[in-house]
Amino acid sequence: MKLDYKRLGLLLIAIVLIVSAWIGIGWARSGLNVKSLQREGIPLIYIAPQQVERIPGQIPGRIPGVLVAHGFAGSKQLMLGYGHVLAHAGYAVMLWDFDGHGANGTRLQRYELQQNLDVALQALLEQPEVDPNRLAVLGHSMGSGIAMTAGIESPDRFRATVAISPTGATVTPQTPRNLQLQAGSGEGRFVANAEKLLAQAGGENSNFSAGQGRELVIIPGVEHITILFSDRSHAAARQWLDSTFGRSDSSEAGSPYTDRRIGWYGLHLLGWFVGLTAVAYGAPGILATGLGKPETIAAKVAPLRRWAGLMLAPLTAVAGLVLLSQRVSLQDLGGVQVGGAVGVWFLIAGLTWLGVLGRLPRSSLRSIAGGFILFAVLWIAFGAMAQVVWLQWWLIPIRLRLWLPIALACFPWFLAAGMVQQNISIGKRLLWWLAQSAVLIGGFILTLNFLPQLGFMFLLLPLFPPLIGLLSLVAGLLNRAWVYAIGSALFFGWLLAAGFPLSA
Repeated sequence: MKLDYKRLGLLLIAIVLIVSAWIGIGWARSGLNVKSLQREGIPLIYIAPQQVERIPGQIPGRIPGVLVAHGFAGSKQLMLGYGHVLAHAGYAVMLWDFDGHGANGTRLQRYELQQNLDVALQALLEQPEVDPNRLAVLGHSMGSGIAMTAGIESPDRFRATVAISPTGATVTPQTPRNLQLQAGSGEGRFVANAEKLLAQAGGENSNFSAGQGRELVIIPGVEHITILFSDRSHAAARQWLDSTFGRSDSSEAGSPYTDRRIGWYGLHLLGWFVGLTAVAYGAPGILATGLGKPETIAAKVAPLRRWAGLMLAPLTAVAGLVLLSQRVSLQDLGGVQVGGAVGVWFLIAGLTWLGVLGRLPRSSLRSIAGGFILFAVLWIAFGAMAQVVWLQWWLIPIRLRLWLPIALACFPWFLAAGMVQQNISIGKRLLWWLAQSAVLIGGFILTLNFLPQLGFMFLLLPLFPPLIGLLSLVAGLLNRAWVYAIGSALFFGWLLAAGFPLSA
């Protein structure tokens, strides 16, 4: 009975955490008009305040409009932090998926991406509350180059440009108008590029009325992806646009909105983990009795072989990709840019690890079914809120067809990882988590040393520690190698299919 009370307590805590997270997400949208649009096959999200300002000398009831462009392997969801901050500050914001990204099923053609921005601009101008004479554009990474180009080519249209983690553009002291450059302190080459662009643009300047405002903001403690969730980055962009349009800083009228949606997302994940812990807690729990006997074959594998397989795996994966690159184009392997090569990397590395282990646990219908149930739990826990916070989680049909092949390629790695993590202490599980994270990060860095054309693999590096950590916790709760492998491979394959762009 005592065990039941503990389980019930954990379930109640899980429910409170999950419900609180969704309430927090709902609060972030309060006072905003959020709607999804479709124009010429391009998915868009429009965010604007429900009550528009009325400023003397401006078109009555009209507010400034901002286009927000994501980077390579990003999506409109990844830029929602800027969308919410700017909309709460009184701006109308239009976000969209470039070709080949997110929910946009058109194959990626880089020379057409500027046309995507034009479609988004037209959709923004169609909104009745948008002042066509007060427009700005903001972009990250790949999107920064497109944003700066738009500001250069249409200086009479865009009164300000914000380039985050900037790439390249032919900026001058005159164009684009009122250029703010941002870069994270942890993304060295983008900092250097931003400094070069600032020099080309004429250096620091506060002459907003002439369109010659220039600024470089270094955001401390962030890198290429985490800058998108930085309060300082959001605030810097808002303040720059306020200065451009002569609007009072919202911080003067009270505490400005701070985007905490990623924190609510983390609380949501924690709630699901607590819930899974409650279900798996002790025998005779549902997962302890419903999946059959634990596979114990991993105990028969010598520790030296477990570690040797992990260490050897990235070396064979790198060698395999190098050899394969001589015959096929790895960048667009399998119809998805870089993601196909990542799947092959995991396939070679996983088979190597399994080969060194030299044994396989027995599977059963129960364990296979349990793997699909685990995937469903991970899919909901990780993805249900991701769709409205940072990632286009719903796969469009063309991406759905990529999912299973990528998942199958990742399966050997997760089967080996599940085997070596059976029946071990918390301390050893922590060690395996650190070892896997280090091997994956080091292996991918080594891959990029030989295959620089796969440079956007680096987008995965910050994800490995938290992702492997989450799955290691799941492995400890289940203690079933096949369940862990099937659920984790399906989940990781979905993540790769959702994230990387479709190739031409």
